[in-house]
Amino acid sequence: MNIIIAGAGKVGFNLAKTLSIGHNVTVIDKNAQALDRIQESLDILPLRGDVEDANTYKNFTDQEIDLFIAVTNIDNVNLVSAMMVDATLHVNRKFVRLQKYFFQEEIIQKKLDVDKVIFPLRLASQAVSSLLKYPKANNVKFFKYTPYKLISVMVSSITQPQTMYSDVFKIVGIERKKIFFIPDEDVEILPNDLVYFFGDENEIKQVCQKLDLDNTLDIQKCVVFGGGELGITIAKELVKVDREVKLVEKDLKLCENADEELQGKVSIINYKYGSHDIFKDESLESADIFVAATDNDEYNIIKCLEAKESGIKKVVAINNEMEYYNLMHSLGIVVVRGPKMSAYNTIMEEISSTGVVIQKSYCGAKGVVFMRKVFPSSKLIGNMIKPLVIKESSQFYIRENTMHTLSEKIQLQENDLIVVFCEVKSSAKAKEWIYGL
Repeated sequence: MNIIIAGAGKVGFNLAKTLSIGHNVTVIDKNAQALDRIQESLDILPLRGDVEDANTYKNFTDQEIDLFIAVTNIDNVNLVSAMMVDATLHVNRKFVRLQKYFFQEEIIQKKLDVDKVIFPLRLASQAVSSLLKYPKANNVKFFKYTPYKLISVMVSSITQPQTMYSDVFKIVGIERKKIFFIPDEDVEILPNDLVYFFGDENEIKQVCQKLDLDNTLDIQKCVVFGGGELGITIAKELVKVDREVKLVEKDLKLCENADEELQGKVSIINYKYGSHDIFKDESLESADIFVAATDNDEYNIIKCLEAKESGIKKVVAINNEMEYYNLMHSLGIVVVRGPKMSAYNTIMEEISSTGVVIQKSYCGAKGVVFMRKVFPSSKLIGNMIKPLVIKESSQFYIRENTMHTLSEKIQLQENDLIVVFCEVKSSAKAKEWIYGL
């Protein structure tokens, strides 16, 4: 594919790094230093220019551009660049990242002829909010074609080893001592495992209660540490579901802005020093959940550890650096993708997915799930399919809301959903199989 990325920041760099394998990628930015960094590391074409200027794209007028991705740090620039590209080039698909959430998302897509609008702040805040509905869960993923959820839980250190069998959920991944694997059906769950379940959410909730003996069953009191845009957005989501929220921020101006944005619905706490005493002085230790939402991953880890030391059971760190993922898990910290990581993963999942196949990553991109639906007009109806021969995978088909293990030949029926969970090292083979059905 011919791909143009507007913006050479962290998201643009990571997208270019991944997409440059097998595709022609051009990154456009005004910042010469950012472009130099990309050119030193990647085999792509860096172009210094103004993404809002139609003249920047004149060298591409004789090409068909398969994908344009606008990921600069300024919303207006991303919107204008999408319009400029549309006016000057033939582009098949356009993705735009926006920090500020617009309720008229469909209007923006229609007016600008954009295929996907990504709101990373909203994605991160909704991920935190979803933990309230699933208080024992570490993470929850939703899917388009099925009500089944992918839910992870950290097994308590005092939980006894055990095996689990069910017709309504399956174990589709375990991270044990920093190593992720797809288990057999008779796997024994051990203390401190991070276990991924796929299936009926109500049944999984009951299982989570048996495995996680540390956290409360009800989250009402919430503390958000960080008064920037992300902290405010998370606080808004928590207020929306009628939770008691305290927001903690060192910068007085950010506190004033947060108070205005949150319209007095949240207790704003300003502190001058980074002392651990704040947990006791402001009664933060009575919270049911603590969310570290600054833009510094290392600082988020420190604050989560302080929160755990003060007695808060469920601590959540916003994570934008993949290298900290394993460390956070090993420390018993729930990890939620930050805005930059959310933008990157959403864009990559969108690129990899089609109208027929959905692709998502989980466990810090160590695992991948593929889903393919057999639509009423599909030529697959009546076809016989064989299971995928990959050891590091779990395969299922969902028929009439019932999940079955795909262990032998089956004849596909209308509305069947084929599901494959695999380790990332096997994802290429799994992708080829599910697309080739």
